[in-house]
Amino acid sequence: MTEQKNLTSRALTSDRWNDFETLFGPKGACGGCWCMFFILPNKEFWPAKGEQNRLNIQKRVLEDQQTPGLIAYYGKEPAGWIAIAPREMYARLQNSRILKPVDEQEVWSIVCFFVDKKFRKLGINHFLIKSAIQFAEENGAKIVEAYPVLPKENKIPDVFAYTGFYSTFLKEEFVEVGRRSPTRPIMRFFIS
Repeated sequence: MTEQKNLTSRALTSDRWNDFETLFGPKGACGGCWCMFFILPNKEFWPAKGEQNRLNIQKRVLEDQQTPGLIAYYGKEPAGWIAIAPREMYARLQNSRILKPVDEQEVWSIVCFFVDKKFRKLGINHFLIKSAIQFAEENGAKIVEAYPVLPKENKIPDVFAYTGFYSTFLKEEFVEVGRRSPTRPIMRFFIS
């Protein structure tokens, strides 16, 4: 658990499933994704969009006892989400020509953020990154990797910033380790 004024983070476990559903709402955060976009291969993700994705992530949490990320709470209210797990959990990363591994190092990957609209602009993404690093370290990680967007223009719609912004990760002391696309750097935080 990480704490900051008014903010705490907790791993998504079965006892916090209802908070996750509350945060993501009936539409599953971004159009029925339910944070399955990076977990499932393309051919499985799109047909499952919506209710099936909710059931997929629910099974991982409730039955398989997986912890796919952390929930940030503002007071007692679920306010934000960060997906973090060992890279091999994410089929989309393994199959991506842009985000494929840069080397053979074992890494934990941050692939997604979601912050409830009423809690945006409160620094929750920064808080979640710090929480994710701590969580990964507690689980034996030495490297945390991220795949933020580097917009060509100053502003992009929030829906397209689900992997976070390059500048946010720079402020959290991540360094760029690869780039196969002008707008999608691969960044790492090295745990000492």
